[in-house]
Amino acid sequence: MRAVVLGIVQGLTEFIPISSSAHLAIVPKLLGWEDPGAAYTAVVQIGTELAVLLYFWHDIWTIGSGWVRGVFSKEARRAPEWRMGWFIIIGSLPIVILGLLLQDLIDREFRNLWVIGTTLIVLGLVLGLAEKFGRKVKPLDQLNARDAVLLGVAQAGALVPGVSRSGATISMGLFLGYERAVATRYAFLLAIPAVVGAGVYKLKDIGGDNAYGWGPTVVGTVVSFVVGLAVIHWILKYVSTHSYAPFVAYRVGLGALVLILVGAGVITAGTTVG
Repeated sequence: MRAVVLGIVQGLTEFIPISSSAHLAIVPKLLGWEDPGAAYTAVVQIGTELAVLLYFWHDIWTIGSGWVRGVFSKEARRAPEWRMGWFIIIGSLPIVILGLLLQDLIDREFRNLWVIGTTLIVLGLVLGLAEKFGRKVKPLDQLNARDAVLLGVAQAGALVPGVSRSGATISMGLFLGYERAVATRYAFLLAIPAVVGAGVYKLKDIGGDNAYGWGPTVVGTVVSFVVGLAVIHWILKYVSTHSYAPFVAYRVGLGALVLILVGAGVITAGTTVG
């Protein structure tokens, strides 16, 4: 039952800029369940990334095969797929490097609900500012190396639950002037190496007799794949005609609620910060 619920939570929240990792920390607290931990959170996200691989298989194949051709052919390096392949590679480096350097903080201190509630509010406001002041005119073919690095740095902020990988990347994309749908689409593609890599790396920490061992992890991953596939289709259609304002309000409201509940002692914050 827990695995199914958390799989649904992961699938619903991964592609919406409200932070899936925050919800995987908050929901168990509200239901009186044990914290699934950073390893479970990382591995179950593989399910939603498999949904991305399936949904964007044509884009991924085009970029991947174009990049490989460029390794061996000077002429192929003139193609946009060669550049896009490199942009995804260099954009993935910040989260990989910081993820390895900050592993202990990610596993413990960053999962504190005081931190999560605060980041939900702060990054929600950042998304609101990006939505309000971003020009939203640049297509994907105007992406350059500088923007790829900046988008990668923004994605690295998602190492802190509550930030939201898609939310941080989309916010940066909007600030840089990219169209809303373009920023969203690129955020999905950029997340693939980081999420799959983190999930595979954390596989070694799954197991034991706790409530989130291999069985629940597999179930949660499968459920997150199914739900995530539906959410990708919905969010890409939604952002083509709607703003991110409802998600900003949700983030701020949820963050405030979490801080109030922790402050009132209704739920515990988790690990001790510092």
